[in-house]
Amino acid sequence: MENLNIFIRSIFVDNMIFAYFLGMCSFLAVSKNVKTSFGLGIAVSFVLIIALPVTWCINQYILVPGALSWLGEHYKDADLSFLGLILFISVIAALVQIVEMVIEKYSPSLYASLGIFLPLIAVNCAILGAVLFMQQRDFPNPWTATVYGAGSGVGWLVAITCLAAIRERLDQSKIPAPLRGIGITFIITGLMGIAFMSFLGIKI
Repeated sequence: MENLNIFIRSIFVDNMIFAYFLGMCSFLAVSKNVKTSFGLGIAVSFVLIIALPVTWCINQYILVPGALSWLGEHYKDADLSFLGLILFISVIAALVQIVEMVIEKYSPSLYASLGIFLPLIAVNCAILGAVLFMQQRDFPNPWTATVYGAGSGVGWLVAITCLAAIRERLDQSKIPAPLRGIGITFIITGLMGIAFMSFLGIKI
């Protein structure tokens, strides 16, 4: 039940876009087409689902003070926490490279439409933010970290896909010239953020 609570909250209440404003660059730039947005959302979700348990293990067995005690008594006082960001970013970058190669091989059209934003998943602050939140919240096991990663990925996917669907409809609307493009996108994003605030009352 606790894992279900974490999963639901990470989608609706602790949404990376609407609660923490993480990953906004690709969220705003790619969300012009539903198919492209959905593909990027799936890629981000995959990276989050794999990165969270891997970085949890790295944190628990390498980084936290005393984590290296399994190597012997001489290492029980070792503290490698200063290497956290370097190792986390390295894991994320490696996973993004795998995702990029898979998409290029099996979906060249999606690869072409995502362009530069696919490799930029490696520096997507939503992914690094989820990893750092995982470290901060001290999840008890890698399964809980995986659930949190899956929820965060699904939340990001839902956000970018919904915005893309709205923007596709807006192309057929008569929008005042000063608000066309990024202007109306900011307004819609703000309204979606307010709408997601209604989920603050969720309690499982």
